[in-house]
Amino acid sequence: MDRWGSPRHDRTGAWICAAAFLGLQLGWGPRYPVFRDELYYLACADHLAWGYVDHPPFSIFVLAAWRALFGDSLLSLRILPSLAGAATVLLTSGLAGLLGGGRFSRTLAAASVLAAPTFFGITGFYSMNAFDFVFWLLAAHILARLSQADAATRARIWPLLGVVLGLGLLNKLSVGALGVGIAAAIVLTPLRSDLRTRDPWLAAALALVLVAPHVVWQVQNGWPTVEFVRNAARFKNVNLGPVGFLVAQVRDFGPLNVLLWAPGLVWLIVGAGGRFRTLAVVFVMSYLVFMTGKAYYLASALLVPLAAGSVLIERLLTQPRGLLVRPVVLAAWVLAAIVPLPIVVPLLSPDRLVRYMSVLGIVPENAEQNELGALPQHFADRFGWEELTSIVAQAWQSLTPDERRRAIIVTSNYGEAGALRYYGRVLGLPAATSQHNNFYLWGPGNPNATIVIGVGMSPDDLREDFG
Repeated sequence: MDRWGSPRHDRTGAWICAAAFLGLQLGWGPRYPVFRDELYYLACADHLAWGYVDHPPFSIFVLAAWRALFGDSLLSLRILPSLAGAATVLLTSGLAGLLGGGRFSRTLAAASVLAAPTFFGITGFYSMNAFDFVFWLLAAHILARLSQADAATRARIWPLLGVVLGLGLLNKLSVGALGVGIAAAIVLTPLRSDLRTRDPWLAAALALVLVAPHVVWQVQNGWPTVEFVRNAARFKNVNLGPVGFLVAQVRDFGPLNVLLWAPGLVWLIVGAGGRFRTLAVVFVMSYLVFMTGKAYYLASALLVPLAAGSVLIERLLTQPRGLLVRPVVLAAWVLAAIVPLPIVVPLLSPDRLVRYMSVLGIVPENAEQNELGALPQHFADRFGWEELTSIVAQAWQSLTPDERRRAIIVTSNYGEAGALRYYGRVLGLPAATSQHNNFYLWGPGNPNATIVIGVGMSPDDLREDFG
């Protein structure tokens, strides 16, 4: 066995990568303020339910429990997504091991995750997307084991897949694409023989039971998520098209990483990794489902062929000359991870970041139909909230005590409402509301209100909404 293949050190490189990731996210992540979506999720955590207009409840339940124990400071909000990101690094490395890889492929798989800019961006703030990586990879681990286990072992593994899918759906409904991919993989691979047993059906039943409370909530509230998705596709999200979607994967997941996940997918289909063809089917089905959506929707699925590609590269570099090339390959991926870091981790001040992006010739990409400034959206939407709250507080303080009892604060979108709730607590502001996302279902708050302080709304908007 070569010096890269010692089982005793298989996980060392992965742990180093995970530790580096944690150090970056927790050491520098809190340098920039709270992100727009986090402010909204904190408001959701004040209204626990089995569902929300734009997402299921799992991540909100976790956030509410975490906040009860550790508060909602900036550092506290960053810990859970950072831990989920570190787990993603380790799980991707572990998947390479399950696919037959040794120390080098495990280390390369872990390093390649860090070379995906979108990974740092997604795990840089609290959201369900950080947990989504973990659920997809857990499902991939289980599928890989199912593909090489005997019947008795598969009988024990199938229920675990159902639990992972059920919890994953409670976290993010896009896991439904994973379920569709798994169903197709079962039919198209030798796993279809298990359909004659109760095991895959038990897995499906477990998943349905776990997600059932959210389905009931949808029914009780008139399927608001269906309307949300339809409106987002029509008015909010930019349709990249098939070619644009593929280009976005290369850009956002790291140009160098395409040298892993593209060959890795082929290897899973027709190469020595063919016994894990179930994973390839899942990826292809996921790609077809997500290709009309935002580019980052595919990020969790891409980790699977990424791990496979790491195993393929390891097997191609087995001869003496190949062994000498391995450190060079790892160095290339480390460099690929370092260059875009300031764009996805707050290492620089905003002004210096703009200059750094200019030197690299990078222009912020917009996945939504709105204007974008000099900063990437995942950074730009962290600034200005405290200043906005201060301005609104001045307007609130200008009211008499009697007027305040009859007043409400209404904003044009969920970010403004969430910010006013988060930063306005110490300024004595009431809970702001909105007609955006789940704020609509929570209502105006004060049924006796006759005075409205509008934020981000024109006089015509206020007259239309409140007469």
